[in-house]
Amino acid sequence: MNNDPAPENTTRPPARRNLSRLLRGGWRYALPWLSWPRWRVRLLLVGAALLAGLVAIAFAIGAELAITTHAGLIRERPWLSLLIAPLGFAALAWVSRKIFPGTEGSGIPQAIAASMSDDGRVRRQLLSFRIAIAKVFLTLGGLLAGASIGREGPSVQIGASVMHLLAGRKRRRIASSRDLIVAGSGAGIAAAFNTPLGGIMFAIEEMCRYRAFRANSTTLTAVIFAGLMSLAVLGNYTYFGRTPASVGWPEGIWPVLACGVAGGLLGGGFARLLIASVRGLPGRVGVFAISRPVLFAGLCGLATGIIGWASGGLTYGTGYAESKAALEGSAALPMAFMVLKMAVIWLAFVARIPGGIFAPALAVGAGLGSDIALLLPGEPDPAVLVLGMVAFLAAMTQTPITSFVIVMEMTANHQMLMPLMATAVVAHGVSRSVAPVPLYHALSHAWLRRAEGRLHHAGPAARQNTPPTPPALPAGTAQAGSGSADAGALDQRL
Repeated sequence: MNNDPAPENTTRPPARRNLSRLLRGGWRYALPWLSWPRWRVRLLLVGAALLAGLVAIAFAIGAELAITTHAGLIRERPWLSLLIAPLGFAALAWVSRKIFPGTEGSGIPQAIAASMSDDGRVRRQLLSFRIAIAKVFLTLGGLLAGASIGREGPSVQIGASVMHLLAGRKRRRIASSRDLIVAGSGAGIAAAFNTPLGGIMFAIEEMCRYRAFRANSTTLTAVIFAGLMSLAVLGNYTYFGRTPASVGWPEGIWPVLACGVAGGLLGGGFARLLIASVRGLPGRVGVFAISRPVLFAGLCGLATGIIGWASGGLTYGTGYAESKAALEGSAALPMAFMVLKMAVIWLAFVARIPGGIFAPALAVGAGLGSDIALLLPGEPDPAVLVLGMVAFLAAMTQTPITSFVIVMEMTANHQMLMPLMATAVVAHGVSRSVAPVPLYHALSHAWLRRAEGRLHHAGPAARQNTPPTPPALPAGTAQAGSGSADAGALDQRL
């Protein structure tokens, strides 16, 4: 018996046969794109990105209202800060420790620590929708109290928490947990600053510092739609307005070198101070801070109020208004502004109240640029201020590309691209010699150890009640490395 397949019908013209084959192949190619489960996964990703952007935008509006309210309270009665600040710091320290653990500090270290861990129980201690909402209100409370904190770091934790909600899906997972955390972090930065390129660079340079960047489509989708949400609600605005000032080249090498070297030393030294403060303050002060954390936070608030009163209110809040006024030339920053701003940032940091240090660091950089401009009378002050911003930020975070991209987008000044790049590179190189471990990764190491320690002390009964970790992903989407390995590597460098 002949089992050979029947020959194809050759009675049809060749053109019709080719068209039939093309239609059959096209239908097989188009069928996956018409699949509702696949579109549902994509819509969930877009919806989470839009939600992350919306929360970050509402957070930004609330922050402006909180800063304005605090300024109105102390405008006529400056002495009120001596009551508001200590009471606010103490209340925030108690609430964040007792009711909402995981909300303390910036939020960027928590997101990095969660991305380093393969344990879902650890990630849930650092990222959740409950933590995200609490972070918003607690940070707004800190701004109402006059703390020198920012909303950009918390926006990273908020974006990562919202995107991480998708990691709990058992069927048709969108991406790995780590990729979703990286995408949410970039979306938080993009929505907070209205800097989409900065958000992408932050995801690559900071969140994937020691790992390969593989969350391309997920991160791009999250950042783009978070940016679109910001554009729809707030419009096409720039954080510091438009700064047309620029420095010439090659004569501009002197302000670039001055800001790069000074910013590198200052930013690297400040990062090292913050890392050392996390390990513990020296002497009796350190013992008191551990044994009476709420009272210690209240004393930090009192010191913040005293510095703010002595400076005429310049050191309260993020420092955005003071920096923008200096860039516009409507007001000058005093020489002591840089030192005083660093002091109040450190006080909020050691008090461990919720709030970031990203935006206040830009204010310190503006103060640095203002002081350097006094030594370089031939250069335009706004241009040197911008160089000071990128220098201090690049040195403190050790993310030179993210720093110059964000500052360039915030000032809408593309003429300063080359000077900003050169300043960031110089500051980063000097900072590496002062602080060998990047700030946020050193802090994330401490957060990872703390979260793992809580699980260790929880006992077997608590672990049995904890939902199991989702199964491992296929090889193409597996998470790169474990948190313990990263923590061990950081241990050696610390």
